[in-house]
Amino acid sequence: MSAVREAIADAARAVILPDGLAKLTCTGYVPDAVTVPCFFTAEYTVDYDRVMNRGMDKVELTCQVLVGIADDRAAQRLLDGLLSGSGPASLKAAIEAARGAPGEDALGGLADDLHVTRLQGYRWYEHQGTTYLGGQLTINIIGEG
Repeated sequence: MSAVREAIADAARAVILPDGLAKLTCTGYVPDAVTVPCFFTAEYTVDYDRVMNRGMDKVELTCQVLVGIADDRAAQRLLDGLLSGSGPASLKAAIEAARGAPGEDALGGLADDLHVTRLQGYRWYEHQGTTYLGGQLTINIIGEG
């Protein structure tokens, strides 16, 4: 899972934020300190043995995106772009681009396929004593067990 988490973070780095904004910080692990805007992979669940003899596992990975709140409207516009279903700042579009071409494995061969399936928790988050605006993306990943 470590390599998969890092590959998801690498894919997220492809987002293009509006001019004048800091580049999106991306990590495959929950960071001790957040540099906003920030995307990171967080908790995950694994359904083992979806196919006999370790043929396939299904992972549900929850990722978090946090933005600063110095200007509440600007923060919400930025977060809306990151959590949108399409567009240059869309995390969904950037991550799903790592699926590869039809017939290719996802994440450079680390998975059979992946799909960003859900946005949830669009709200205020506290991380290490600081409050951010953020949301969570759920990614379903399937691959050999």
